[in-house]
Amino acid sequence: MSEPQYRTTPDNSSGMPKGIPYIVGNEAAERFSFYGMRGILYLFLTEHLLNASGDLAVMEENEANYWYHSFVAGAYLTPIVGAVLSDWLWGKYRTIIILSLVYCLGHAVMALVDFPLVTHIAPRTALFMALSLIAIGTGGIKPCVSSHVGDQFGTKNKHLIPAVFSIFYFSINLGSMASYIIIPRLLDSYGPGVAFGVPGVLMALATLVFWMGRKVFVHVPATGSKMWTDIVSPAGRSAILNLVPLYIFVAAFWMLFDQTSSAWVEQAKHLDRNMFGYELNPAESQATNPLLVMLMIPLFSFVIYPVVGRFWEFTPLRRIGAGLLVTPISFAIAALLQRGIDAGQSPHISWQLLAYVVMTAAEILVSITALEFSYTQAPRTLKSFVMGLFFLSVFLGNMATAQVNHYVQAQKDAGNPVLDGENYYWFFTWAMLATAVAYVVWSQFYRGKTYIQGEEELDAVATAEGVNE
Repeated sequence: MSEPQYRTTPDNSSGMPKGIPYIVGNEAAERFSFYGMRGILYLFLTEHLLNASGDLAVMEENEANYWYHSFVAGAYLTPIVGAVLSDWLWGKYRTIIILSLVYCLGHAVMALVDFPLVTHIAPRTALFMALSLIAIGTGGIKPCVSSHVGDQFGTKNKHLIPAVFSIFYFSINLGSMASYIIIPRLLDSYGPGVAFGVPGVLMALATLVFWMGRKVFVHVPATGSKMWTDIVSPAGRSAILNLVPLYIFVAAFWMLFDQTSSAWVEQAKHLDRNMFGYELNPAESQATNPLLVMLMIPLFSFVIYPVVGRFWEFTPLRRIGAGLLVTPISFAIAALLQRGIDAGQSPHISWQLLAYVVMTAAEILVSITALEFSYTQAPRTLKSFVMGLFFLSVFLGNMATAQVNHYVQAQKDAGNPVLDGENYYWFFTWAMLATAVAYVVWSQFYRGKTYIQGEEELDAVATAEGVNE
């Protein structure tokens, strides 16, 4: 489906594309809405959830973890659907606009979950409806937004792509940090209705900002049925087969990382949260991660990567491997913290903040690198589809966490508790370490090709991404 009224190819310019500010502004507001809702979801399930009669009916820890990670899994399963709709039928711009409206509807329903006597809908039913709509909206636009960034560049300004992806990731973390600070306080002061309503307003703002940029964006048209031909073409098959194993390894990272909004929030309830006379909300400590990302991206981009590069070519695959090896250290710290809690102590939250520092370093090495790497490894007509495959790694990681918690809850209900206390954290620590070692072996054999808007494949890069040079 073509959109002839819009530009379909990048400007012949070496400067920053005009559409980037609208994309970055949209991303900051959209991420505020998503992480604001997601950041308090676990607390809502365990401390505020009502029944149909309006009485408190909260979930136990493992049940709440199951709901939370099932939702996150759903939010990262739908990107592949959005990618297909984008590349096959609607194009990226229309897909983002249409599914953003679904997203806004989900937030509206979420704001009403706490009012069963008004809506006459059981809270768990309304919750399921809201989370489903939000998962469809946020997931559906996700591969389109990230690949839409790359579509704005041509051969003369392709050198700006790494910097823009860093800015893009910076905007994500700026929006999420603000939401982690503001929304938990709104939950404490005004209740779930307002706390879930404000993210909905930000999502509506994000949709408006994106619409305002429509005339300066590069709109890559949908390819129609050609998309399916491209998927099974030699280039498409090669790119997909090369990347799928990478995404399976990266799934283990998400299995641990996304528990910063569930298991780590539960752990924070039992820590001494007094920081310089200020009592942190258990969910508020999540703001540490996006703040650290914004501080550490320049550190990695301008210090660590150049310094390491003087002695050893720090290719994308090597960065990802380093991140996977760093990740289990963060959960080992959490395990030791939990040991103190299990012994009746109340460790200071600064120890959990140390775990956040380690996890954030791993995130920069794994997530930012894999996002950019996925875009460059995808043929031009399959950018959104490959981004959808990348987000399936988040789906797989969260599904694994959800199933572990479902099993733990079932065993607890049967009177046979497993993975309780610190053992829960050690389980994920060792699973992540084993995955990282396996990745290092696999990555020795990776071969791929790089594709940029307006260029043919760069054969010279075919072997440059390996880690065995």
